[in-house]
Amino acid sequence: MTKEEIRLEEDRQHKANWKRWGPYLSERQWGTVREDYSPHGTAWEYLPHDHARSRAYRWGEDGIGGISDRHQYICFALALWNGKDPILKERLFGLTGSEGNHGEDVKEYYFYLDSTPTHSYMKFLYKYPQAEFPYGLLAQENRQRGKRDLEFELINTGVFDDNRYFDVFIEYAKAGADDILVRIEAINRGPEPAELHLLPTLWFRNTWSWGLDERKPRLRRDDSVEIATIKADHYYYGSRWLYCEGSPQLLFTENETNKSKLFNSENESPYVKDGINDYIVHGVKAAVNSAASGTKGSAHYRATLAPGASFSTWLRLTNVSPSSGQPLDGNFQRTLHDRRTEADEFYRTVIPDPIAPDHKNVMRQALAGVLWSKQFYHYDLNRWIKGDPAGPEPPRERLNGRNHEWRHLYNADVISMPDKWEYPWYAAWDLAFHCIALALVDSDFAKEQLVLMTREWYMHPNGQLPAYEWAFGDVNPPVHAWAAWRVYKVEKKRRGKGDRRFLERVFQKLLLNFTWWVNRKDAEGRNVFQGGFLGLDNIGVFDRSAPLPTGGYIEQSDGTSWMGMYCLNMLAIALELARENSAYEDVASKFFEHFVYICRAMNDIGGEGIELWDVADGFYYDVLHLPDGHALPLKVRSMVGLIPLFAVETLDPELVDHLPGFKRRMQWFIENRPELSERFETEATDDGPRRFLSLVNRRQLKRVLRYMLDENEFFSPYGIRALSRYHHDHPYLLKTNGMEYRVDYEPAESSTGLFGGNSNWRGPIWFPVNFLLLESLQKFHYFLGDSYKVECPTGSGRMQDLWQVAGEISQRLTRIFFRGGDGRRPVFGGTEKFQTDPYWRDLIPFHEYFHGDNGAGIGASHQTGWTALVAKLIQQYGD
Repeated sequence: MTKEEIRLEEDRQHKANWKRWGPYLSERQWGTVREDYSPHGTAWEYLPHDHARSRAYRWGEDGIGGISDRHQYICFALALWNGKDPILKERLFGLTGSEGNHGEDVKEYYFYLDSTPTHSYMKFLYKYPQAEFPYGLLAQENRQRGKRDLEFELINTGVFDDNRYFDVFIEYAKAGADDILVRIEAINRGPEPAELHLLPTLWFRNTWSWGLDERKPRLRRDDSVEIATIKADHYYYGSRWLYCEGSPQLLFTENETNKSKLFNSENESPYVKDGINDYIVHGVKAAVNSAASGTKGSAHYRATLAPGASFSTWLRLTNVSPSSGQPLDGNFQRTLHDRRTEADEFYRTVIPDPIAPDHKNVMRQALAGVLWSKQFYHYDLNRWIKGDPAGPEPPRERLNGRNHEWRHLYNADVISMPDKWEYPWYAAWDLAFHCIALALVDSDFAKEQLVLMTREWYMHPNGQLPAYEWAFGDVNPPVHAWAAWRVYKVEKKRRGKGDRRFLERVFQKLLLNFTWWVNRKDAEGRNVFQGGFLGLDNIGVFDRSAPLPTGGYIEQSDGTSWMGMYCLNMLAIALELARENSAYEDVASKFFEHFVYICRAMNDIGGEGIELWDVADGFYYDVLHLPDGHALPLKVRSMVGLIPLFAVETLDPELVDHLPGFKRRMQWFIENRPELSERFETEATDDGPRRFLSLVNRRQLKRVLRYMLDENEFFSPYGIRALSRYHHDHPYLLKTNGMEYRVDYEPAESSTGLFGGNSNWRGPIWFPVNFLLLESLQKFHYFLGDSYKVECPTGSGRMQDLWQVAGEISQRLTRIFFRGGDGRRPVFGGTEKFQTDPYWRDLIPFHEYFHGDNGAGIGASHQTGWTALVAKLIQQYGD
């Protein structure tokens, strides 16, 4: 075992709490639903960025490149000042959904360069301009731009011209589970000397101002130590020390709201959250506590760096008291070197050889990003609705407002986030995909995450999984069972043994969730499901989560297909569990039969002859049922018509023969429901019948793939588009009730505000659904074999089996991030500095989605949640 694997094992066995400290600090707590106490749910406006430095947060904390303990009682991050900014750079800036022309968008450049799963080693890079940060210009210019314009980014303002910026690196190395070494290095990349202030900051999350727990922790300068030291005393952790190299000035204030500034009311203390900001930026000496104590403290380093010069310093956050010897000694450099070496050693077991160094770099940064995107997430919804004893009376609208049906929900855990700025909250279906990448390096954490979402303080009593904090009751695709099954198999392959207890725990709770789907989303009992927008945002003709302007309802091809996939995932898990417990054979039979019913419904809804499969076109569509009884296929060639491919599984005779109860009931079903058994294919083998369960039969598959693999339709040079390029010249038009509804191909940002401005399923490439398509093709190949070939690309005359097709799609997806023969990475688009500058070109952003024609990154720039799936593709296919 590598040293990192030993740490993981010690953590698993509770011998050492190696994961107590990690990157659990958000990058944006302001503007979140948790911090919103407005009457009408206007979260972005209630606590904007301009308030963040002055107002104490209720539910969490944020910072730049920071860490905290897993309860986020003690926080550490870096603040900076270039001598010109109007405020300290304590947190990342960006535009809210109402400010950006394509929704919320972070306007900073920062990169997760490395992390081990126990966070024994981490590295972060922040690029800090030397000119005054253009807060106003970014907001003004984006406000003036329309939906069809590009976003105005920080690099467009000119602040990085002539390399007039600092590269600020933060490295963390654990000498022990509670002993963290910190190295900060700043490099002047510009042509002239430049001033820089570094303020490593230690503070407590405010738990004492709300009238619930008046125990107040304390920071103070420890004069018993020869070097600059901040001592932290906390009722939960006892004493901790932050030792600071050199002779920085120690500044103290309180992590409490500046009520005088924000609300024109009296402060309880002269020292408030923005005190250090006022001291550094405005020279207000009285803003910090001369008695050197508080709940927020910074070590102030100041340097003027010559061109190309660097400044570095060491810190140590530890439970090791000063009496144990020299707190900062020569072991620091050796420990950091060891942790770097051990990180390399660990990743050699994860990243396959031989692959190109550039490709290894992409995979390493993808995994670093998903590990850095863990966040402590705290949200007691009942308390949030009622308000705090020491707070103002909550608005009455809150009692029946956002998420009021979820009062059981109590979250206080480290959770994998889509990202920690644009989406600093968990999303159920995003998290399922995160766990596939996480399982490559830390299957225990991946399993914990999947179990967590099904716990009774997360899952609704009716069985629904929480979607995300803006609307916990929204419906996400049911991919939790798929993720649990995949994580189980990844771990089994890596460790040689699967965790059946985990699989059983998840399965039992997902039975409740499956029942919720059946009862709530198939209200008429016809095995056709209406899930609403199902995470695909603006893919359709209408907002599918709102009442239709036409009246009536939509039979969803994707909703029904997701449930077909859910059935087969649950069937696979039940069959695995039945190997050692025959009781699971009964429930396996239930999912087998339910899948067959769904399969029939896709081709004959309610026995009415209405099909989601269009025989003439050879594609799946949603069907709109109008109030007058007419059924109208919505002939949009979109991902909605490809999702039926996800529901596919093979039952091998060697598995079925070991489960006599399941085999007997399946045989009875085949013999007594012949009209239903036609829905699946059987192949005779020497070992017995081999059965193929799929919503899409082999004849339909070729017709669907003809569209999917057509480069003038879905098949982009960078993966599978969410909407066919056919609609570029042939937009879908629907005229009804005097109104016209239109769907165009939009390969980049959305031109509509439907479901927010930066979420577009009308053309771009999304990793989660592409990954599921790859896996489905592999499953089809497993049954259909090498002899089943399709033209790839369509019209090329080149015939490939489905495993080869999957490999071709994977190659196109990974190409987004790899440097090509021309030295350029598609993900960077036309941003020349990223493409050519040696200090930028190997720093990889993992965007939310990608341009359907040129592969450029779009949407959230650090969504190394589900886009971290690229790591799995590189591991599976290599170069």
